[in-house]
Amino acid sequence: MTLIKSISGIRGTIGGAPGNALTPVDIVKFTAAYAATLPSRKATPNGERYKIVVGKDARMSGDMVEQLVVGTLTGCGIDVVKCGFASTPTTEMAVLFANADGGIILTASHNPRQWNALKLLNDKGEFLTAAEGQAVLDLAEKEDFDFAEVDNLGNIEEEDFTDRHLDAVLALPSVDVEAVRNAHFTVVVDAINSVGGIIMPRLLERLGVKCIPLNCNPTGDFAHNPEPLPANLVDLSETVKREKADLGVSVDPDVDRLAFIQEDGEPFVEEYTLVSVADYLCELAKKEGKPIATVSNLSSTRALRDVTEKHGGKYYASAVGEVNVTTLMHKVGALIGGEGNGGVIYPAIHAGRDAMVGVALFLSNLAHKKMKVSELKKTYPQYFIAKNKIQLSDPALIEKILSELKVIYAKEDVNTVDGVKISFEAKKQWVHLRKSNTEPIIRIYSEAGTMAEAEALGNEVIEVAKKIIG
Repeated sequence: MTLIKSISGIRGTIGGAPGNALTPVDIVKFTAAYAATLPSRKATPNGERYKIVVGKDARMSGDMVEQLVVGTLTGCGIDVVKCGFASTPTTEMAVLFANADGGIILTASHNPRQWNALKLLNDKGEFLTAAEGQAVLDLAEKEDFDFAEVDNLGNIEEEDFTDRHLDAVLALPSVDVEAVRNAHFTVVVDAINSVGGIIMPRLLERLGVKCIPLNCNPTGDFAHNPEPLPANLVDLSETVKREKADLGVSVDPDVDRLAFIQEDGEPFVEEYTLVSVADYLCELAKKEGKPIATVSNLSSTRALRDVTEKHGGKYYASAVGEVNVTTLMHKVGALIGGEGNGGVIYPAIHAGRDAMVGVALFLSNLAHKKMKVSELKKTYPQYFIAKNKIQLSDPALIEKILSELKVIYAKEDVNTVDGVKISFEAKKQWVHLRKSNTEPIIRIYSEAGTMAEAEALGNEVIEVAKKIIG
């Protein structure tokens, strides 16, 4: 395993050789660097001194990592608000609730249980920008830190923000609590034995939904691979069918990603989580005469663009990465946005992926449409995405391939914001090639009206790339 350092945080396995795992020394260095760069992001604290919120998912290494992070922050003279078990969106909102100057989320998201990570937030509860994240990385390598004298050590307080988060979700005008209650839904929740097992059943209870919990004990002993992909959700699918439930809900360990299972046990498809919620919100905005703009990254389904334009709105595409999506959303004043991994970002509550918001809006939509989930899926434009990659021994070849592809497909619609995306508008197909940040590979996503067409398009471009490199 490799320690992964990026502008969004630091991630690695617990246990292993330095440089190849997330060690206690790494955690201290990275936390101290985050603390030391606080004044550059926020010249003066909200209170007498800086205050940082710390939340964690339920993975087994959480207590150990939390102790190191909290101890380092207080050693830097910073006050800490410990949220304990808290989803990523809850921790993001806790920054605002606590009037804090930033936050650190202890989660490796969808990675297996041996992984953990530190994700860094600013005083708005949003991820650091690329420049801010790079500043933390640079300082961590220099290890040039100043620690507080004994009389100036930070203080620690504890507060659970789960219910305040749910209060905010249920207070959204677009969440029709009464309609959901009257629909008498039954929902199965697979929370992978992490913090989703705490917050998601509580949300459904408050919505008047019958919740059937599956893997909802927050022990951190993940019941299956935590990435919410169909292959990992067989038990959820079978439970939905056996219980004759209306919907199956799967969340990752920190509850920012969201996947649905239809009443027939088939996947709703992660890409369509955002599409469905966006269609619902765009329809409401259109009725109210409000401007409509949506955002997703370049590797996300065209279906979001289609439903946005159906309602007279404008669709925008960003580079891959949540911080890139939210930056563009702020710029264009987007109604909603996200990526193709089931993450829903709704600025009306906060600018971060939030599975609780996604579920509440999806159920509101379903209650209004008065149809089964499988029937709802058929009302949306149907596309299929194929995923592939090109492994290269020489990283220099990546730029050569991307550069020459732009020339070869110059007659098509070519976007170079993030790698190269070639759109074949007449066929409503596209292929997106971008280099990996961690491996000498080119990732290739292609989309078309059928999976066979998507795979054929991807293979066509792979063959062209092979000719480029000889």
